Amino acid sequence: MDLHQILSGIDVRADWIGLRYVKENTGFRLVRDGKPEANTRESKQGVMVEVLVNGQFAYYGTSRLDKPGIQAAAQRAVKLATAASKFSLHSFGVEARPVAMGSYSSPFQTAADAFSPGELSDLLIKATAELKVSDKVVTTNAMARTVETESHFVASNGSDVEQKYLMVSADYSAIAHEGSVTQKRTDGGLLAKSYQAGMEVFNEADVLARCRKIGAESVELLTAEECPTGTMDLILAPDQMMLQIHESVGHALEIDRILGDERNYAGWSFVRLDDFGKLQYGSPLMNITFDPYVEGQFASYAYDDGGLKAEKEFLIKDGLLLRGLGGMESQLRSGINGVANFRASSWNRAPIDRMANLNLEPGNSTQDEMIASVEKGVFMTSNRSWSIDDYRNKFQFGCEYGKLIENGKLTKTVKNPNYRAISNPFWRSLKMLGNKDTFEVYGTPFCGKGEPNQIIRVGHASPLCLFDGVEVFGGA
Repeated sequence: MDLHQILSGIDVRADWIGLRYVKENTGFRLVRDGKPEANTRESKQGVMVEVLVNGQFAYYGTSRLDKPGIQAAAQRAVKLATAASKFSLHSFGVEARPVAMGSYSSPFQTAADAFSPGELSDLLIKATAELKVSDKVVTTNAMARTVETESHFVASNGSDVEQKYLMVSADYSAIAHEGSVTQKRTDGGLLAKSYQAGMEVFNEADVLARCRKIGAESVELLTAEECPTGTMDLILAPDQMMLQIHESVGHALEIDRILGDERNYAGWSFVRLDDFGKLQYGSPLMNITFDPYVEGQFASYAYDDGGLKAEKEFLIKDGLLLRGLGGMESQLRSGINGVANFRASSWNRAPIDRMANLNLEPGNSTQDEMIASVEKGVFMTSNRSWSIDDYRNKFQFGCEYGKLIENGKLTKTVKNPNYRAISNPFWRSLKMLGNKDTFEVYGTPFCGKGEPNQIIRVGHASPLCLFDGVEVFGGA
C-alpha cells in the first residue's frame, strides 16, 4: 500500500493530515501441566486518519485499505474536528505535529519464524515438566507470546516514519500446595520477561534451569515462616522495582492525567503542574529516565505516534522532579517539558500520553554491601499483588518470595511478604542503590489506560534498591 500516494489524493479541508498504518501479527502458546491449551495466531491491520481543523485534532480509523475507504475516514475525521472546535479548551497549531523522518527496527538474533509452533510447544511442555519438582507442585504453566508489528506514518508536512518491532513475552509458573497452604512462584512476576528480542529468549538450557528454580522455590514457600510485621529496612529486587516505578512514578507523571483527562477512568495524580522544578520526589540517589534506546527493552522506538523524536531525558534527577510524561499536545497545553511518549496501542486507537521505557539509573553499591548494611529487614522479589489509590499516592504491594536480613546476612525464607507506604516519603527513604551488576531490564504487555481502553507495552529497568524504615507485613 502506497501511503504517500493515498495521502496526496485525500480531498478534505484540513490544516494537517496524517496517516498511520499498523499491521500486527501475534502468536500465543500456553501449556498447562504438560498439555497444550492454546496455540493461536492473530493478525490485524488498519489505518488511523488524523486531521487538524480549526485548532482541533480528530481521528477516524478504518480497516479499508483502499483510497475510497481512507478518503471516507478523512471526511469523518474532519466532521469530528469541526464539531469539537465549538467546545475547544485549547487550540492547536501545526507545531503539535513536528516533521519526522526516520526508521527503527527491533534488535534480535533469531527471527520469529525460526521456531515452528510445534517446536515452541515442545519446549513449553518440557518447561512444565521441569517446574514439577515435587508432587506438592499441583499446577504448572508455561506461556509464550510473540508480536511482530509494522508501523508506517506519513503526514502532509512531509513526515515519513517506518518502525518495525519484534516483541517476545514468556512466563513460567508453579503453584505448590500442602495442607491449607498454597504458594505460587513465577519467573520474575507475571510476563515480566517481556523484551524486544527474538526467539533466542527461548534458549532451552536457560529456560529449563529457570523452571527448576521456580518449582523449587514454590515448594520452599510452603514451609517458610510468615513475613514479619513491623517498620524495617526493605531491599527490593529489580523485578519488583518494575512495579514500583510503574505505579508510583510513571502513572503519577503522565501529564494528561495531571491535567485531569483520565480522572474519571484511570485516575488523577498527586503531582501538580507547579511541582515541576520544585518537588523533591525522592532521595538524591533517585534518577528516573525516559530512555527509548535501551537495547532489547520492551518499549524502545525512534519516534512517538505524533512524530516527536524519542530521546533519553531525565524526568527526576538527584531526586528533583524536572519533566513530565507528555507528548507535544500535553506539553503545549501545560507548559511543562515532556518526552516523546504520545502512543497508541493499535491502528484503531488515538495516541495518548503513555509510559514507554522508564528506568531508575544504577548507583554504586554492590548487593553484598547493601545486605551487610541492614541490621533487620526483608529482601523481596517478584510482584504478586498491587493496590494504589487514584492519585498514585498511597500504595500496598505484595511479593512472591522474601528473605529475612538479620545482622547483615540473608537468613530465612519468608512467605507472603508485603509492604505499604506513600509515594514521596517512600522514594525519599531510598538510601542505597545497586550498581550496574544489579541492574536488570523487564517489561509488561498489559498497561491499561484511556477511553476507549488501550492496553500498551511498557519497559522498566532498575538496580537493587534499599529503602529505610518501611512498613512491612505478612499475610497471616
